[in-house]
Amino acid sequence: MDVYLIDGTYELFRHFFAVPSARNAAGQEVGAVRGVVGSIRSMLDRGVTHIGVATDHVIESFRNGLYAGYKTGEGIAPELYSQFPVLEEELRALGVVVWDMVEFEADDAMASAAVKAAKDPLVDRVLICTPDKDLSQCISGTRIVQLDRRTNLIRDEGGVVLKFGVRPASIPDYLAVVGDSADGFPGISGWGRKAAASVLSVYPHLEDIPKDPREWPASVRGARTLAASLFSHWEDALLFRTLATLRTDVPVFETVDDLRWKG
Repeated sequence: MDVYLIDGTYELFRHFFAVPSARNAAGQEVGAVRGVVGSIRSMLDRGVTHIGVATDHVIESFRNGLYAGYKTGEGIAPELYSQFPVLEEELRALGVVVWDMVEFEADDAMASAAVKAAKDPLVDRVLICTPDKDLSQCISGTRIVQLDRRTNLIRDEGGVVLKFGVRPASIPDYLAVVGDSADGFPGISGWGRKAAASVLSVYPHLEDIPKDPREWPASVRGARTLAASLFSHWEDALLFRTLATLRTDVPVFETVDDLRWKG
C-alpha cells in the first residue's frame, strides 16, 4: 500500500491564490477550502486508500519560543486564515484523518507520520505531498519520497542530492547555514547554496566540519572566510539547525490502518 501525507497548510495557501473567490451562505470566504477538498476528493476517486492531512491550526509553534524572528501569522490575509478551521472540519466530515497542529507544525506531523508509516512492513511507499524543502530531510531511499502534486514530480533520496547537493540527513545543517526566509531565520553570513553543498557533502553535520579551513574540500572558495563566519556564529548555526529539524515524535496515529479512508 502507499500512504499519502498532505500538507494542508501549503494546499490552502496554494488554492487561495489560484482559485476564484467563493462564499458560503453565511458570507464567509471558502473558495480555497472548496479547492483543497475537491483536490483530495479526486485523489480518493483515483484509488488512494491511506491518507492523512496536516494543518497549522495556528501558525505559531514551539519554535517561536526559541527564536524571536521565527515565522508568525502576521500578514496572512484574514480571508485565508479564517479558512483553516473550515478546511479541518470539512476534511473530517469527508472521513479524512486531520492533524491540526498547535504546539507543533504541520511539517512535524508529516515527518512523524512518515517515519512511523515507513516502519510498517505492509507499506510500500510513503509520499509526502509538498514541495517544501524542510520535508526533504525525511526522504529515505525510494521508500519515503516527496510528491509535488502540481507537477507530479516525485523526489527520492537521489533527487535530494541532485537538487541540494547533500543527503537528506544533512538538510537541517544545510538550512542552518543557508537560511530559510520562509521560516524567518537568516542563516550564516557568506554561506550560499554552493558552498554549503560543497562542505556538507563531505562533512554531513556542522560538528563534522573542521575548524581549520585548510582541511576543507579544495572546491570550496573562500574557505577561510566561511570558516571564520561559521565558527564566530556557532551558537546561531546550532539554533538555526534546531529550528530546521523536524520533530518525529508527534502523536499521529496508532497503526497505519487508522489512515485508511473508509468513506
